[in-house]
Amino acid sequence: MHSSGFFLKDVAGFLGGYYAFMAVMNGVAALLLWQKKRNVWAVTWAVFAGAMMVLASLALSASPAFVPALPSGARSLVNSLSGPVLYTLGTTVLLGVLFVFRKFFVQPMVAWTILNVMLVLMGLSMADENFAAIVMKPDNVPIVGLVFLLAFFTWVATKQAVVNDERIAQGLPPMEKVNDEKVLVWPDLVYTELICMVGVSAFLLFWAIFLPAPLEEPASSVKTPNPSKAPWYFLGLQEMLVYFDPWYAGVVLPSLVVFGLMAMPYLDFNKKGNGYYSIEERKFSYLVYQFGFFELWITLIILGTFLRGPNWNFFGPFEYWTPYKVEVLNNVDLPQMFWVNLLDRPLPRAPQGAGVLSQIGFVLLREAPGLVLLGAYLVLLPPLLAVTVFRGFFAKMGFVRYMVMVSLMLLMLTLPIKMILRWTFNLRYLVSIPEFSLNF
Repeated sequence: MHSSGFFLKDVAGFLGGYYAFMAVMNGVAALLLWQKKRNVWAVTWAVFAGAMMVLASLALSASPAFVPALPSGARSLVNSLSGPVLYTLGTTVLLGVLFVFRKFFVQPMVAWTILNVMLVLMGLSMADENFAAIVMKPDNVPIVGLVFLLAFFTWVATKQAVVNDERIAQGLPPMEKVNDEKVLVWPDLVYTELICMVGVSAFLLFWAIFLPAPLEEPASSVKTPNPSKAPWYFLGLQEMLVYFDPWYAGVVLPSLVVFGLMAMPYLDFNKKGNGYYSIEERKFSYLVYQFGFFELWITLIILGTFLRGPNWNFFGPFEYWTPYKVEVLNNVDLPQMFWVNLLDRPLPRAPQGAGVLSQIGFVLLREAPGLVLLGAYLVLLPPLLAVTVFRGFFAKMGFVRYMVMVSLMLLMLTLPIKMILRWTFNLRYLVSIPEFSLNF
């Protein structure tokens, strides 16, 4: 399903306003840069603003032949390359690149260029009916805005951290120690908050007028939505349910997140970086948090919102969400892979009429491969890391704090490990004990 002429005429007005807004935005940026004597960049963004006005004029023509859009070949290529494996690997690599070259990416003109490239690609993608149907859905519009806001505030914090790290390397105090002027709550802070409240209220009022609430028909047990999705802030949790049993994905992992956040102040032995932004002084903590927040939560929300379609199948950004798409998944458990596929033997089963202890013994024998792997991962790996990679952490934290920290980290890593095993080996569970409703 591709963009029809009727759809392009309907979306032409929106795209015209979209590109016109980009033109005004870059025109204002060009004026500010000209005032700061940065003439080269000022001319660059002035020319770009003119190009956006041309795109706005083409879009407002409402002629399908002139509405700017990504080439069909590019859309087909993106759809063919889309998949949970490439999506996860791509976001992980992107996170690593942004971290390693953060001093380059925090430069204002670099960030402004990336923002404009993202906005142009999004505008060109809007001309595709399938893409627009998902992104412009009233439920998803706020999520698109939140993605850009998250990127902006992450850039602001990273930029401040890079500046502070450079100052600390030069023997200077961080910027927070320099700009530590205090203001009164009344009237300074309250007045600022009042202005912000009025501005946000006006924004939400106009939003409610121009984008009606996505109210649907009353719920019915005979007609359920396909796909049935949780609210956006729970979509990461819903994605976890694909790979784990509900008891683990819905209870254990969220509880560990809450417990880990509560335990963090007691586990932290590094007194640096308190009260100011810094990456170099807290590199391990920064990387763990960024990976857990972005890779194991934000990317899962984006995946569940924009790429999970009917029957919870994975769809490309420009792919039509058909409910008739069927993906054959032959997921198997580790005991099946070990005893049947590898050793060519049937699964160990207790003989008919065997006692309870005998049945438990056969269950443990059947699940021995998974239990051994879990034991090595959760019991043997922490002390091994204590004498190798985390030797310094063990010396500074002590036994108890170190074991709590490394156990939380290993349990956090069970999510990406299980996702990789599912995608590469179609492995469903390492340990599957249906007799006790226990699967991992």
